[in-house]
Amino acid sequence: MGFLDIRDVTKSYGNVEVLHRVDIAVEEGEFLVLVGPSGCGKSTLLNMIAGLEGISGGEIAIKGRVVNGVHPSRRNIAMVFQSYALYPNMTVGQNMTFGLEMHGVPKPERDRALADVARLLQIDHLLDRKPGQLSGGQRQRVAMGRALVRNPDVFLFDEPLSNLDAKLRVDMRTEIKKLHHKLKTTIVYVTHDQIEAMTLSTRIAVMNKGYVQQLGTPKQIYDTPANLFVATFMGSPAMNIIPATIVLQDGKPHAAITDADGQPCHLRLGQPGLAAWQGKPVLLGIRPEAMTDPEGADRKSANIVALRNRITVTEPAGADTFVTMTLSGKDAIARMRADAAVAAGQAFDFAVNMEKAVIFDPDSGNRIAD
Repeated sequence: MGFLDIRDVTKSYGNVEVLHRVDIAVEEGEFLVLVGPSGCGKSTLLNMIAGLEGISGGEIAIKGRVVNGVHPSRRNIAMVFQSYALYPNMTVGQNMTFGLEMHGVPKPERDRALADVARLLQIDHLLDRKPGQLSGGQRQRVAMGRALVRNPDVFLFDEPLSNLDAKLRVDMRTEIKKLHHKLKTTIVYVTHDQIEAMTLSTRIAVMNKGYVQQLGTPKQIYDTPANLFVATFMGSPAMNIIPATIVLQDGKPHAAITDADGQPCHLRLGQPGLAAWQGKPVLLGIRPEAMTDPEGADRKSANIVALRNRITVTEPAGADTFVTMTLSGKDAIARMRADAAVAAGQAFDFAVNMEKAVIFDPDSGNRIAD
């Protein structure tokens, strides 16, 4: 049993089920991120935890207490919205303590909570201003402060950074992570941004079409995606998905692919169980950083395979250079060091870290277990 338990939860609108049997146990102090494309059900699930949406089936419990049907004000949760939802006619201080006042908290206690949180968020100099006098980042801090003063059991964040510019989003990500480390609060956070999901979370629930596709740590989600959706949604650039066939050489499984000229290449695989797939088509998944130049390859890997192929496009990107080539008729992207000597049209000796390769069943789209 977790601190927040989502047990077999479904949501229907009429005859249409939009959330399908969601099971997640969130431990106290955990930072769970719900991530997925628009319409996947992540905000609906968050609203059900908050009590803003009814539950069609299953149970949601906070600290062992089932909250199905319990009014939002009685759940001891705090929500930070994408739109900030600040009262424009109130000062920052009034916005932050309004909820406490409505719950009958005495003024001395409200003032203490306000002073502590304002100091923590470094907005104590803004308490007498109105929201219209604040920048986007300052308004976001006030919205977070309004949640923090209540000291709730669970914090719910609904795409809180999506209205900020790119640099401010990065800064606020860091602030939210520092805040979580300091306060050890339990957070459920919704985003469509997989970078936010990877950097903020202790665990990620990747959602699509109302289903949780995979629940795990950022490393588990990134290194061993459960299926093709997770593999291609998480990571930027996305994981390369290359059609291949399993063949045996010296009794060991290899992925048979073709290079830019249609010539066969065999890449040694490290999973002996794949021998059972001999002669069968599969999809080979490799992250761009696992395909690089020999000098940039992971020296700790025991399975670096040489691959000579022609470069189609190079894209300098500051700290990295991205290189596109053709494998089995598909574009594949490699990530190189910024100073890698590469050029379009050049035949190049790539180093492929096959320890990082994952194999998918082309029919089901699911990862084939090691």
